[in-house]
Amino acid sequence: MGRFRVKGPEILSPEVISLGCRLNIAESEAIRAMLGEGEDLVIVNSCSVTNEAVRNTRQAIRRARRERPDARLVVTGCAAETERDEIAAMPEVDGIVANAAKLDARSWNAPLAEAPPPPRRTRAFIGVQNGCDHSCTFCSIPAGRGKSRSLIIPEVLRAVEGHILAGAKEIVFTGVDLTSWGQDISNSPRLGALIEATLNEFRELRRVRLSSLDGVEIDEVLFELLAGEQRVMPHVHLSLQHGADLILKRMKRRHSRADAVDLVARLKARRPEIAVGADLIAGFPTETHAHHADNLSIIEEADIVHGHVFPFSPRDGTPAARMPQHARTTIKARAVELRAAVARRREAWLESLVGETLPVLAERDGTGYAPNYARVKLPEGTAPGAIVPVTASAIEQGMLR
Repeated sequence: MGRFRVKGPEILSPEVISLGCRLNIAESEAIRAMLGEGEDLVIVNSCSVTNEAVRNTRQAIRRARRERPDARLVVTGCAAETERDEIAAMPEVDGIVANAAKLDARSWNAPLAEAPPPPRRTRAFIGVQNGCDHSCTFCSIPAGRGKSRSLIIPEVLRAVEGHILAGAKEIVFTGVDLTSWGQDISNSPRLGALIEATLNEFRELRRVRLSSLDGVEIDEVLFELLAGEQRVMPHVHLSLQHGADLILKRMKRRHSRADAVDLVARLKARRPEIAVGADLIAGFPTETHAHHADNLSIIEEADIVHGHVFPFSPRDGTPAARMPQHARTTIKARAVELRAAVARRREAWLESLVGETLPVLAERDGTGYAPNYARVKLPEGTAPGAIVPVTASAIEQGMLR
């Protein structure tokens, strides 16, 4: 799990520490925008998607207390729901804010406002959907996030406008189950309608990116935008989870291996440069050697170059926790094999990009992202927020140079 900090410039400025998904990053930036300066406050926006994520949350809380011993330390996020009693009992923690209340300014004694967060990043993360109505057997997210709910289009457009005015060059739409956006809104619009409305409203917006998608929920309009709209980045990250049909069925996923492979093939037939990412779980209960082989082989078959591999971790209260478990050594070994397979596929992909000229959005750390989400080391002095043409000459530490 990643750990992302949003800090103010002064030592006594409030600090928001975000763990986990891109939606948490978007929410952390929104929280930071509500807070004033001069308060000795640390907020940990936690994650509980795996046992490791919960451990990371506890470590972040302890680290924050060591670094800011006199600060008021408040925890919110998914772990504040699923592990509420355990987190509240930690001596480092001064208070808990419910996940559902963390975007309410009153939770932080802040004035009500609709101003977007200041432009700390060249890309703006906007959470347009929250919660989940599905019941995957390994997942505790519904317990931490609740039922699926969506921002209506006018609310999203206001947020996009604010970020554009604040200088963002790329908008990243995020959600817990992003492709279910709109199902709780009157007339049940689909995600493609939201992306299309954004592009039509803001002709000056050059880059739109989407976080993790459920392939079976990609509607026709969204598919056409991914396949043919140049302002929608050629990068699709799939909530795949596994490459074996029986394991997908036991996970209660709604797609098959063939569904995922066919989706990638159809996208690449229309837009060959599209880069595919996916989440893969290693060592799911009852996974055989043959199932693991299917998990490995789908990396090549679906051309997965942005792979996120998660060793299976049983979450209390989920059906998968009651299934026959593998030894941790087996799970870790299979995760290592999956990561190595992704690394090989990614290396070959990066090599294929050497010699190409790509428009790269410069970040503040001397790197940037190409449309296909390849990370690029930029020439010294490149201005953050600039979109610059870069000809890749080599691969260096997993990045193009």
